Amino acid sequence: MKKAAVLVVNPVNGAGLFQYLEAFFENGIPFRTFAVAPTTNIKTNSGVALTTDDTVANLRGHESEYDALVFACGDAMPKFGENAAAAHNQDMLAVMKAFDAAGKTMVGHCAVALLYDGAGIGGGRRVALHPFLKNVVQNVIATDEAAVVDGNFYTAQTENTIPALLPEVLKTLKKQ
Repeated sequence: MKKAAVLVVNPVNGAGLFQYLEAFFENGIPFRTFAVAPTTNIKTNSGVALTTDDTVANLRGHESEYDALVFACGDAMPKFGENAAAAHNQDMLAVMKAFDAAGKTMVGHCAVALLYDGAGIGGGRRVALHPFLKNVVQNVIATDEAAVVDGNFYTAQTENTIPALLPEVLKTLKKQ
């Protein structure tokens, strides 16, 4: 079984996050959650308080301990835009780059393709992304598909299309 690191933005879309976590739990896939924040105390978009296992700062430099990186979206882009230079956002981008450089499985939905694009990773890869972002990305290839797997990149348009992506993600993470 492969082990997943789950990046959880603050605030996170609980509907998306819990689909990943429940699928991993139900299928025996080990995972740890990492807040993209200075603290493990975060909230969902609807205000539900959550505590992650750790922060992204403590994932940085330990990427080799995980086989997959999962990005649970939320108010990612507005919050990223407000705090792009914050240490936790810079740590998140560094972690994404490290996972990509190692050719590890990269999973996410909604705005993850825009983050990949901005971080300079995923260039030339076909991705599913939130329809509002389709004309914004420059180096990834935006599609109208609900979910797309292109090499080690697994993307879904929104939290509503994660179910179309999960079977492929689970198949990959269950491999020895």
